[in-house]
Amino acid sequence: MSLAKKGILVVVSGFSGAGKGTIMKNLMSRYGESYGLSISATTRAPRPGEADGKDYFFVSKEQFETMIPEEKLIEYAKYVDNYYGTPRDFVEKQLEAGKSVILEIEIQGALKVKNKFPDTRLLFVTAPSAEELKNRLVGRGTETKEVIEARLSRAYEESLGIENYDYLVINDDLERCVDHVHSILENECSQHSEENSGDRVSANIDFIKNMRNELLSFSKGE
Repeated sequence: MSLAKKGILVVVSGFSGAGKGTIMKNLMSRYGESYGLSISATTRAPRPGEADGKDYFFVSKEQFETMIPEEKLIEYAKYVDNYYGTPRDFVEKQLEAGKSVILEIEIQGALKVKNKFPDTRLLFVTAPSAEELKNRLVGRGTETKEVIEARLSRAYEESLGIENYDYLVINDDLERCVDHVHSILENECSQHSEENSGDRVSANIDFIKNMRNELLSFSKGE
């Protein structure tokens, strides 16, 4: 991507087990010159090996709570008594430098970002089927049956918001999926988004409905 271009803000969400984190890691490894890593601000203490400005922007609770009314954060949330948020200034500098900035956040946060920045592109990552999603969660071997069932139930709830997204990314092959995501974003940046028509959520309504019905049956224990 030419640095003369202004980048776009991209939010990536997806079901647990869909592989969105792995896709983002590989995307940055393969096409890192095109994208800016979103670095969150947090009030929690740095862990061993973490560096300010690289892993997080470490700030005090007082500083963070001042940033909120001053609208210095694109979005924020509180987890276990610590705040986490995306600094507006850092993101805007990345965009002006011609880099697209990717935020990996859940649906509620994604819609807040879209509300503040209407030109944001929203991508939702899914496995090719609910059965495959379940198999991936089971295959991790790190979670109990109850946790897996809770994640599938949560996936059904998340599926109700997919129509709010611009693109649906079906992760059936990691290498191909990474290249595909990059292609979608490159087309957006070069104003050739018409080439992405088959990936738009509106073009995949039947797939989404089938996935939703499968997830609903799982959440009922069927």
